Amino acid sequence: MPPLYLALRSFECLLATSLLIQTLEFLRIRSVQNTDGLWRWDVQRGDIAHASATVRKAFDWLFSEQIHKAHLLLRLAAAASLYIGSSIVSSTLLFLSTIAILIRWRGAFNGGSDFMTIIALTGLMIAHWGQFVVSPVLAWQAGLGYVCLQTMTSYFISGAIKLFSREWRNGIALPYFLDGGIYGPLSAGSVFRKRSIAIACSWGFMLWECSVPIVFLGPMVATVYCAIALVFHLLVFAFFGLNRFVWAWVVSFPALIYWAGWW
Repeated sequence: MPPLYLALRSFECLLATSLLIQTLEFLRIRSVQNTDGLWRWDVQRGDIAHASATVRKAFDWLFSEQIHKAHLLLRLAAAASLYIGSSIVSSTLLFLSTIAILIRWRGAFNGGSDFMTIIALTGLMIAHWGQFVVSPVLAWQAGLGYVCLQTMTSYFISGAIKLFSREWRNGIALPYFLDGGIYGPLSAGSVFRKRSIAIACSWGFMLWECSVPIVFLGPMVATVYCAIALVFHLLVFAFFGLNRFVWAWVVSFPALIYWAGWW
């Protein structure tokens, strides 16, 4: 199987899984967005108070209960279709759907995972719309290349910010950060409260994130790096319950591995 075809099919299938999980979660919490819910639209509508009447009416229609439900069901079908193969229609629909959902949630529902999803869908859009300008092979390479570059940047900047922070370098930030996990503050005897362990873990994370350019040493190195990344994101899920983060970044791994081999 050609490397590019394997990469793009892996990318599409992982993206389908990520989007299906997200959409099912949105369907599950529809009750908090209904007219009597905590996140009802008539409250958030104030964010577009200065928009034109046409824009306000359009969003009122899009975020009404029945239309919002229909939108999510359509999104679910479009996401599932990626298992068979993406198209210019499905990629554009999913991109616009994600933008609409981000507007509904005032910019982000789950932070970085939302923006990584946008990056993946933008790569998919580049791959399909780019075929009007260049060959399909070059368009797909450009789409995966965009995802690869953005993913590397996300890791590198995250590591660099920690590296410039004294609290991360001396290990103080890690237990403070973990105290905000879903199971409450760390216990007094937690291993992560030991200064030596906290420093070792902090430097391990920082050096690993900042070393992301090593993926270009070859596909085997990139595969190992992605395996470590998967463990990292699973740890984030274990401590903070952020399941979307696992899938949002795993989607990008085929792009990283493909471009490591191409390079």
